[in-house]
Amino acid sequence: MPATTLEPTPAAVEPAAIMAVPAEVRLKVEPDDFFALCAANPDLRLERQADGGVIVMSPAGSRSGGRNAKLVIRLGMWNEVHGLGEVFDSSSGFTLPSGAVRAPDVAWILRDRWDLVPPAEQDRFARIAPDFVAELRSPSDTLADARAKMAEYAAQGVRLGWLIDPMTKTVEIHRPGRDPEILAKPATLSGEDVLPGFTLDLKGILFD
Repeated sequence: MPATTLEPTPAAVEPAAIMAVPAEVRLKVEPDDFFALCAANPDLRLERQADGGVIVMSPAGSRSGGRNAKLVIRLGMWNEVHGLGEVFDSSSGFTLPSGAVRAPDVAWILRDRWDLVPPAEQDRFARIAPDFVAELRSPSDTLADARAKMAEYAAQGVRLGWLIDPMTKTVEIHRPGRDPEILAKPATLSGEDVLPGFTLDLKGILFD
C-alpha cells in the first residue's frame, strides 16, 4: 500500500514566534534578503542601513499620521496640476547609492528620472535617490537621529529635504553641500527650484 503524506490542518499549524531584539543587538541582511524580510513582515516599518543593519521603526501615532497625510495630500494636489513627477508616501522604500534603503515620510521624484527606472526595479526598492524628501518628526524620534537621516539624504543626492518638527515648531531645510537652514514657526515652505511653484501651507502639519 503506498505511503500517505498527512498535511497539517490549519488548526494544527503553530503560530509564528515573535523574536524580541534588544536595542544593543544589530541585525544585518543582504539587499535581496531585506526585500524578502519586508515582504514577510508587511505590518512592520523597516529600513536598511548602508552596512546592512536593519532598523525597525515604530508606527506613527495617530496625530502624527494625520499630519503626514495632510503633507502627502498637499504635495499630491500640486503634482496633479503640474504633472512634473511622482509622489510617494511613507510605505515606499528607495535604495540610495550607498546601499541604504530608506522610506521617507514623503518623497517626490522628477518624472523623467523615475521613468528611467526599469519597471522590475520600481516594484522593489527602486535604486534612486528622490529629488525631494520630507520627514515629520514624531515623539518617538530623537532629534539627533532625524538630523542624521536628513544629512544622509543630502549626501546621497536628494536635492531638497525638510525636517518638520511639530514639537519645537521648527523646520530644518537640508540642501547638498550647505549647512541646514532652520526656520522658527514658518507659516509656509517654498519648494524652490526642485518643486517649482509649490508652497506648503503648514497649518495642521507644524501647528494646529
